[in-house]
Amino acid sequence: MRLLVTGAAGFIGSHYVRTLLDGGYAGYEGARVTALDKLTYAGNRANLPMRHPRLEFVKGDICDQLLLQELLPGHDAVVHFAAESHVDRSLHSAAEFVHTNVLGTQVLLAAALEAGVEKVVHVSTDEVYGSIAEGTWTEESPLLPNSPYSASKAASDLVARAYWKTYGLDVSLTRCCNNYGPYQHPEKLIPLFSTRLLDGLQVPLYGDGGNVREWIHVDDHCRAVQTVLEAGGAGETYNIGSGSEHTNAEITEQLLRLCGADASLVRHVTDRKGHDLRYALDSQKIRKQLGYAPRIDFATGLSETVNWYRNNPNWWKDVRPLLSL
Repeated sequence: MRLLVTGAAGFIGSHYVRTLLDGGYAGYEGARVTALDKLTYAGNRANLPMRHPRLEFVKGDICDQLLLQELLPGHDAVVHFAAESHVDRSLHSAAEFVHTNVLGTQVLLAAALEAGVEKVVHVSTDEVYGSIAEGTWTEESPLLPNSPYSASKAASDLVARAYWKTYGLDVSLTRCCNNYGPYQHPEKLIPLFSTRLLDGLQVPLYGDGGNVREWIHVDDHCRAVQTVLEAGGAGETYNIGSGSEHTNAEITEQLLRLCGADASLVRHVTDRKGHDLRYALDSQKIRKQLGYAPRIDFATGLSETVNWYRNNPNWWKDVRPLLSL
């Protein structure tokens, strides 16, 4: 078995690769991995076991058609994590998000089809559904994205569906809620707040902190992706949720406690444009049809995550974004 993993040096992709190479997925203990990553600011070689005998790392762009046509032959499957993913950045550089997320996905799928790849898993986000005041989204809910990031991901989802419907490519889609865990770039809420609070610095909380997100540990997300790789249906979409909902204010309170900081370090800042109020997924399909369920409860996972950042300052000190608060 030989897998191509895109975005493999990023937060989620690298966790998937590390788990795969560590024998964490039954039946894939001998799988060889080609890790493709452009190594933008969010990609980090330090996230991967670069000298592992079953790992081949390739620095490259998913928009590079010639590279993918050369690289893909001989691979059995593709797990597609690569994406521009930070909502705030998409507000200022929407074109970059459309280029990578939409065109990059099309180029990748075309190359996979040409190379005869047997299976593709396209990893997406719950943000493609927009915002929901109450209840949950199913896989049949309409796509109503509200940011350039989520719009680009929704478009990439439709491109993936088209490659299944038109060309018969065996591609499955996953849409996951907010991830957290070790090795997450400190531009995202939990690592940003954790690293700043551990340094005694202020943290910026948007608006009143009332925005609600569903949170899942990265290990649970990657297990779901692996489940879809092994048993997901062609052309099918699977929501990956935890049922663990928290407001940003609640997350901030928990991080203050775990970091030994007080509320004086929280600064309320102007809410971002188009900030969705609430995300919530109905994940019964993947649970009932594929037998998947998350394992890590949020309190335990968050505590372990903060401890990881506490114990690994050398990893995040150089990459943490500079903020003017």
